[in-house]
Amino acid sequence: MMASLKYKRVILKLSGEALAGGQGYGIDPDMSNSIAAQIKEIVQQNVQLAVVVGGGNIWRGVAGSAKGMDRATADYMGMLATVMNSLALQDALSKHGVETRVQTAIQMKEVAEPYIRRRAMRHLEKGRVVIFAAGTGNPYFSTDTTAALRAAEVEAEGILMAKSVDGVYDSDPRENPGAKKFDKLTYIDVLNMGLKVMDATAASLCMDNRIPVIVFNLTKKGNIKRVIAGENVGTYVGGDLVG
Repeated sequence: MMASLKYKRVILKLSGEALAGGQGYGIDPDMSNSIAAQIKEIVQQNVQLAVVVGGGNIWRGVAGSAKGMDRATADYMGMLATVMNSLALQDALSKHGVETRVQTAIQMKEVAEPYIRRRAMRHLEKGRVVIFAAGTGNPYFSTDTTAALRAAEVEAEGILMAKSVDGVYDSDPRENPGAKKFDKLTYIDVLNMGLKVMDATAASLCMDNRIPVIVFNLTKKGNIKRVIAGENVGTYVGGDLVG
């Protein structure tokens, strides 16, 4: 089974909104269950998987600071929101029999392990799913940047960027029916065209470390498995465009 897989160790980047499902806010147990079931399929194929979860379904630091809150404080609140999402996802994975560890960039040893690179890699080697919570532990950095940083640190072969649309478009396909979808892009394309794949810091990190990013639709069941197998799902972002 391993021979047919394109990626053996990956980071799955989930937005907080993905966990909210159709309700738009908070955590939808049905969506968490669906994501957990898809992750279980991947783990059963001996793929080493780590997850980075956003917190936008509970709190957005940028939105808080825009309304007058101190930016660092607002960002720390956002990091705590990612911990709540990570614990919810861990619970859903446990119900599917998937062994999971949550590692946080902000220490809270009563609920999760602290982030330790070598320990995280050991968990992955043992087939455990590692959920990286609390961002980088620093304000002013997004969870996209966390995904890029952790991918480089644990030597992941790619980042699976889960979205609610089936790839990267030149404009919002939900608002513009004539929006053009890109099958492949370079990091420079993403930066120069201002495409909302990830923020500039994250894109630069991926470019410097040659980490490909695959943007795909999470709501279509089985898509994670298809991306891992190397099927042309969504949009491939890389330096060499050999997707």
